[in-house]
Amino acid sequence: MKKSLKARLAILSDAAKYDASCASSGTTRRDSSGSGGQESGGLGSTEGSGICHAYAPDGRCISLLKILMTNFCIYDCAYCINRSSSNVERARFSPEEVIWLTLEFYRRNYIEGLFLSSGIIRNSDYTMEQMVRIARDLRVTHNFRGYIHLKTIPDASAKLIEEAGLFADRLSINIELPTDAGVEKFAPQKHPRNIRRSMGELKTKIDEAGEPTLRTRRRKTFAPAGQSTQMIIGADEASDATILGTSAGLYDAYRLRRVYYSAFSPIPDASKALPLIKPPLVREHRLYQADWLYRFYGFGIEEITAGRPDGMLDLTIDPKLAWALENRGRFPVDINTADKEMLLRVPGFGTKTVKAILSARQFKRLAMGDLMRLKVSVKKVQAFVTASGWSPLKLIDRSDLRSLFVPEPQQLVLL
Repeated sequence: MKKSLKARLAILSDAAKYDASCASSGTTRRDSSGSGGQESGGLGSTEGSGICHAYAPDGRCISLLKILMTNFCIYDCAYCINRSSSNVERARFSPEEVIWLTLEFYRRNYIEGLFLSSGIIRNSDYTMEQMVRIARDLRVTHNFRGYIHLKTIPDASAKLIEEAGLFADRLSINIELPTDAGVEKFAPQKHPRNIRRSMGELKTKIDEAGEPTLRTRRRKTFAPAGQSTQMIIGADEASDATILGTSAGLYDAYRLRRVYYSAFSPIPDASKALPLIKPPLVREHRLYQADWLYRFYGFGIEEITAGRPDGMLDLTIDPKLAWALENRGRFPVDINTADKEMLLRVPGFGTKTVKAILSARQFKRLAMGDLMRLKVSVKKVQAFVTASGWSPLKLIDRSDLRSLFVPEPQQLVLL
C-alpha cells in the first residue's frame, strides 16, 4: 500500500538530516516584490527570515525545506544509512509532489527555499534529470525565486549538471570521504576521479558565468552561490590533519564556498558497521572551527594541527586557543600596536572585533574596558594581550595556564 504524503515527508525529511545543508548566503539578491530592478509576480525570496533551518555566515536565519527525493539507492556505501543493503523504511516523491510541497510550504511562510538531495535510482542520469526537472519547473512554470540548493550526482552527464546550474543557486557534489583510499574501500561504486572531474567542470562553468559577455556586458546566471561539498568524518581512520589538508586542497582547486563535515555515527543495523574513531559531534565542531581559522584568520593547516603528533585536534579547547598555548612566545600582543594578522590570532578575538579594534585605536589608546564594551571575554584574552593600563605580567608563563580555560567536569544525571 502506498504511503501517504505526510508519512513519506516524515521519512524523507528525517533521512535528509545526514546531508549538511547550506544557507542562501552568497547568492544574488532576488525577490518577488519588484524591488532592486527585479520583475514582480514571482514566489519566494533569497532574503529575509522565517522558521530557522540553517544559519547563514552573516548570522541570518533562513528556512529551507530539506528533503530527499527518495531514500532508495542502488549504491551500497558502508557509511550510509540509505545504502542498498540497509533495512530502513523506504519512500519516494514524484517531481510534482516535491514542487507542490515547496510551493505550499512557502505560501504558509514555513520556508524560504529548497534543499534537495536524493538516493540514486535506476542510474545517475535518471536521478539527476528528475532533480533538474523540479528546479526548472519551480523557476519557469511557477516563477519561484526562493533559494534552491541541489545535491548533484557526480556521474550524471555534464549537460544535466550544466542545466541544474541554470536553475539552482548552489550546487554541491559530495567528496564523500577525506581520502581516495577511503572512498574506494567503503564506497567502491563511487570513483574519486569522477567526483573531482565533475567538481572541476562545475568550477569552470561558474567561472565562465562570472565573466561578462562581449555583447551585453552582463554576467550569466549560473549557480550564483557557487558550489560546496561534504565529507563524512570518523568513518575511516583519517586524522584531522589529513581531513583539513584535503579541505584546503579542495578550496584551492575548486574555489568552494564551503566544505561541510558530517560526523559519522555507527549504524545500528549495519553488517558492515564501522568503528567510531572519536566522539563524533565534538570532533565535527572542532573541524569547523579549524576550517574557519584557515579560511578567514590566516592560519596554515600545518599550524593548526601541529600541536599533537597524531594529527588530531584537541577536543577539550578550541583550535585557536590550542595554537596560542603552543606558541606562547608570540604573546602577549599589544592591542594598540599589533598588526591585523597577529590580532586575528589572539584567542577570543573574532574578525569583527579585530576590525573594531583597528578602527577605534586611531582615536585613542585602548584599555581592557574598551574590549569589554566590544563584548570580548576578558577572561579568555587577558593572558594574551597588553593594553593601556594592563599587562599580564607572568600570566602567559603559568604552567597551569591551559587549566584556566578547560571547562570544569560536570556530574552526569541519570534520568
